[in-house]
Amino acid sequence: MSQKITDSGIEIKELYTGLDIEAIGDQSLPGQFPFTRGVQPDMYRGKLWTMRQYAGFSTAEESNKRYHYLLSQGVSGLSVAFDLPTQIGYDSDHDLSEGEVGKVGVAIDSIEDMEILFGKIKLEDVSTSMTINATGFILLAMYVALAKKQGADIKKISGTIQNDILKEYAARGTYIYPPKASMRIITDIFEWCAAEVPKWNTISISGYHIREAGSTAVQEIAFTLANGKAYVKAAIEKGMDINVFGKRLSFFFNAHNNLFEEVAKFRAARKMWAVIMKELGATDPKAMMLRFHTQTGGATLTAQQPMNNIARVTIQTLAAVLGGTQSLHTNGYDEALSLPTEEAARIALRTQQIAAFESGVADTVDPLAGSYFVESLTKDVEDNAWKLIEKIDAMGGSVAAIEQGYMQEAIARSAYEYQSKIESCEKIIVGVNKFQIEHEAKIPPFKIDDSIRNVQSEKLKILKTKRDSAKVVACLQNIHAAAVNNKNLMPVVLEAVENYCTLGEISDELRKVFGEFK
Repeated sequence: MSQKITDSGIEIKELYTGLDIEAIGDQSLPGQFPFTRGVQPDMYRGKLWTMRQYAGFSTAEESNKRYHYLLSQGVSGLSVAFDLPTQIGYDSDHDLSEGEVGKVGVAIDSIEDMEILFGKIKLEDVSTSMTINATGFILLAMYVALAKKQGADIKKISGTIQNDILKEYAARGTYIYPPKASMRIITDIFEWCAAEVPKWNTISISGYHIREAGSTAVQEIAFTLANGKAYVKAAIEKGMDINVFGKRLSFFFNAHNNLFEEVAKFRAARKMWAVIMKELGATDPKAMMLRFHTQTGGATLTAQQPMNNIARVTIQTLAAVLGGTQSLHTNGYDEALSLPTEEAARIALRTQQIAAFESGVADTVDPLAGSYFVESLTKDVEDNAWKLIEKIDAMGGSVAAIEQGYMQEAIARSAYEYQSKIESCEKIIVGVNKFQIEHEAKIPPFKIDDSIRNVQSEKLKILKTKRDSAKVVACLQNIHAAAVNNKNLMPVVLEAVENYCTLGEISDELRKVFGEFK
């Protein structure tokens, strides 16, 4: 028999028996420390996971239409994708924005765009997740300013900003400021949200992009939890109470095709985070819970025979649900080709709904618990991930490990090894290196018009003629002063967006103080 190993290098035995799990000894129940079996005692019997669909493209007007469509189809939470200029702090009319406006997400230049994006959607009634990092504090300020305009009680608005800058340095690349300045902005957000928007999740510590960049499942949770540890330590150093801000931390993971390794990964991550938080001083069980959102694996989607991706997304959906996710986004089958069409987005949502209402996987808590294989694999994933975290701790933690290039190199090496296995056919990808077909039916991709930059630039020109220029100058000066004097940035940024300062202007003001990371 040939040896079987997972992509994380964990050997899989031919047969597992009760002897394999005798020594594990974790007899905890769901809803109890260390939460291996789930963060709620009744899990999906009490409340199904939140079904989100990640959407955002073109202009705020176009994205708003897609949101209304998704809400009409049964989505229970919105998830916003922003274009690259918005992610790295440039307005649509900036020279570096050319060719990118509205392409991978929606273009947001000012609070005017935010008003259009959420037109006829009451922010008090929806939970909104925003995938935004370097400029997360500005987008959050715009969202809060809009909620205030709608007359909402901002203490009741709920959602999440991703706000995880460390994984940008390690894997994704949409950073602006150096790590230490970025960490300062993040702790400002923690502090301000605890007082002003207590239901808001202030960070979604993301393994998703680490995995998309080519990491293994073990690296995904090890690097993500190490980053989480760095954020917690930074908040404690700022004098914040771990039992308060710990409850507002959430995580974001990837779901890939190896069903059992993925389930084991989610179970191991919960247990490890509970142990980490306890060691850092948390005493409230709610502050030790790892709550997470999952998205199915973008990197697993193939442009060849794209309809096969429906089967992949189904397996990944089951992995996330059997692993105990709190919310889930399922990818469209055509996303290796373009942004998802409306039909692909609907099928992706229906995949979740069929799993929830027809498959029986939500009927009992942690249905794979006690499986000789799954319990053994959970322990193997955990042991391997602790070894990586110990290595990062020895370097001085995540910030130091990123500055030394350790995480980046480890991810790049895993990505190279994975691709080599595909090219040598050691790893089979159906439709790519085996079971190919000669003539494929072409699926029409979802196209974004390049004229969007002109539309956004025109909007900016009009905005700048009708706003109060003196107030804009004063607001930007206040941001500069707060940055220099180490005052919390959130109140002055909120005031700036309310006075129609643009995302690019606010980002540039802070570039003057913090510089840019190269």
